[in-house]
Amino acid sequence: MNFRRGQYLLITVLVLCFSNAYGEEQSNVDKARDALAKQSDDEDSTRQLEEVFQAAEKNYSLMKAGGKSLSYSFGYSYTSDSRIDLEVVNRTVRNLDVAGNSTHSFTNSFSFDYGILNNLTINARLPLSSRYDSQRSISATEWGDVSVGLRWQPFAYVPGKASVTVSSTLGTKTGVSPYEIDTSRRLSSGSGAYSLSTGLSMSKVLDPVVLFSSLNSSYTFEQNGLNQVRNGAVLKTVQGGQSFSFSGGFSYSLSYDTSLSISTQVGYSTGTKLIFGSGAGEVSSPDSMNGSMNFSLGIRINPTTIVNASFGFGLTEDASDFNMGLSYPINIGAWTW
Repeated sequence: MNFRRGQYLLITVLVLCFSNAYGEEQSNVDKARDALAKQSDDEDSTRQLEEVFQAAEKNYSLMKAGGKSLSYSFGYSYTSDSRIDLEVVNRTVRNLDVAGNSTHSFTNSFSFDYGILNNLTINARLPLSSRYDSQRSISATEWGDVSVGLRWQPFAYVPGKASVTVSSTLGTKTGVSPYEIDTSRRLSSGSGAYSLSTGLSMSKVLDPVVLFSSLNSSYTFEQNGLNQVRNGAVLKTVQGGQSFSFSGGFSYSLSYDTSLSISTQVGYSTGTKLIFGSGAGEVSSPDSMNGSMNFSLGIRINPTTIVNASFGFGLTEDASDFNMGLSYPINIGAWTW
């Protein structure tokens, strides 16, 4: 297959969010912790890491200086679990109930990229999230957390050599915070905290295969001044944890117009500390680990446009059951600024 005829691929790696539920005893703090633990599902469950490797006759695999692109992506994820509700009085279990729960999340997002230099690209992402909780029969459509990032390629691309990209992303809390709403009546669309993530990505072309991998770390900043009431306990401060993830896989060019990508992701997150007022003390959620498997099919519909469809499923309890996605680049080459 001829490399100089122009190839490659749009690779989408979906980073799945976590879902975890467990039973709690009947103290005020434990009831508050249980309610807040469920809010991890209220975050945008289709956070995506999108890396574009285009190396055909370019000195750098990133966008050239002055270049701009706009893309639309749609994502769906489904998470189900069983929650155990019980009350312990004098070492006797009462009011035991096992309830099934499922959450459907739909995310529409627009991503804009602009080439500052041949090896430096700035990007922004604006998501619109729609969610439905089957247990509580409530739904919501809200704007999610806007993120802004930079991608930098320190070395020029050399055919036959690995391409290295360094990235950094600032996540805002523009979405509906899970720590500032009545969760019995409303769903959140954001994380409720600022976050900063950094990553290192590598890719290598072995025609007709592209190997790729990435290593990422994310830190969530502490949130103070909260006043959320939960069963008699008032949440005042949330100290977010840190997360690490590794993903890797390959893309295979089935033909000039079609490519198949397979990747896997493993992530580890430290616990989040919740601090309550009025002497209620503090609690911490346990560390969690998730893994997922993802498949992506890229189809070239014209010489400059590739549509990418993806499907993935969770490998661990803390991952979404499955997710689907579709991304489509919007031609803005004729726009003037």
